[in-house]
Amino acid sequence: MAQDYEDITYEIDGPAAVITMNRPQRYNAFRGRTVDELIKAFRSAWADDRVHAIILTGAGDKAFCTGGDVKQRAETGDYGPTESGMFEIGYLHKLIRDIPKPVIAAVNGLAIGGGHVLHVLCDVSIAADTARFGQTGPKVGSFDAGFGTAYLARVVGEKKAREIWFWCRQYSAQEAERMGLVNAVVPAAELMDEAKRWAAEVAEKSPTAIRFLKQSFNADTDHQAGLSNLAMSALNLFTDSAEGREGAAAFAEKRPPEFAKHVVSH
Repeated sequence: MAQDYEDITYEIDGPAAVITMNRPQRYNAFRGRTVDELIKAFRSAWADDRVHAIILTGAGDKAFCTGGDVKQRAETGDYGPTESGMFEIGYLHKLIRDIPKPVIAAVNGLAIGGGHVLHVLCDVSIAADTARFGQTGPKVGSFDAGFGTAYLARVVGEKKAREIWFWCRQYSAQEAERMGLVNAVVPAAELMDEAKRWAAEVAEKSPTAIRFLKQSFNADTDHQAGLSNLAMSALNLFTDSAEGREGAAAFAEKRPPEFAKHVVSH
């Protein structure tokens, strides 16, 4: 199965499916193909009765995922070709929530921007002590006004979620644990072993009970899917605007963005 993938790797390790975002040269930022492959891998894990939990991680020791590939967006105006012709990040978010098996984020480095949203949507997050967390949307002309904001507020509280998004600061693994953003922090060398221990432990539990529990937890926030759809539509329009294009261009050119001159109205 590994030969089917270019941007990720997928393997079965005991009761766990291990999905690794494998673009370390771009800090595991995702393009359209990456999202397609993540969707395929999660669906494979859903269908495989051997799999009782999914571990999502990033290749290398620098980054878990730094979100959408802003360099790709600056080069081509989009995130590259996809199988369906659509950039299906919203569907990936829904799939992580809907798969009736626990999804464990093993955060091995930077979890930034859209990569931060991915770990937040996982059922639990285990962080290497070298991991860092944060949002970048307003710095690069992007945002996630769906699950990335509304669900984050459920996780860490309204005040902290607004701080994370408005100020775009980065937080250490220890700070993330204190705010309830991650479940555990371990030495970087022990991260995958710890994630696999969590997978093995939950694999001993009733799969049907876990399915119902996950669906019950999700029921309380499923209405946020509608907000997420609206947000993705708005983001598509915004990234095509002069202000949105300025964020990507400034990032690619390694200069401060000049958003103000592109704002049409207040």
